[in-house]
Amino acid sequence: MCSGSGPPWEPFPTIRSSLTDGPGLPAPGGRHALGQAGENAAAAELVRLGYRILARNHACRLGEVDIVATEGDCLCFVEVRTRGRAGIGPAETVDRAKQRRVVAAARDYLYRHPAYGPMRFDVAAVQRTPAGALRVELLRNAFDAGE
Repeated sequence: MCSGSGPPWEPFPTIRSSLTDGPGLPAPGGRHALGQAGENAAAAELVRLGYRILARNHACRLGEVDIVATEGDCLCFVEVRTRGRAGIGPAETVDRAKQRRVVAAARDYLYRHPAYGPMRFDVAAVQRTPAGALRVELLRNAFDAGE
């Protein structure tokens, strides 16, 4: 298990933060713009937490991983999910099919950039608050590569 992943009885440690509106945040309504703002907010939150970003939007023909980063000695593949309105939470939208696509992209990344040591899959759930701020909730070890 990666360092910083929490004790065994707490498999999904959660970190919450909010970013206030500012330059570069889209007005409500534009899905692509909101998704991009969510990825930027997630990346900023990861850096604030001490992660080092290695790559963003690594894609292959089988899938994509939004952020590749390290936290200490652990290589983290981070899926970012952004929602602009209430209802189903962003993290709940990472179903098995999406997990398989992220894992495929992670394998491709490792083929191109060999790395050894602990690895994990995180989800950064980004929600737009009623006031318009973006709130980032980080779920460490959200899923595994499964087979």
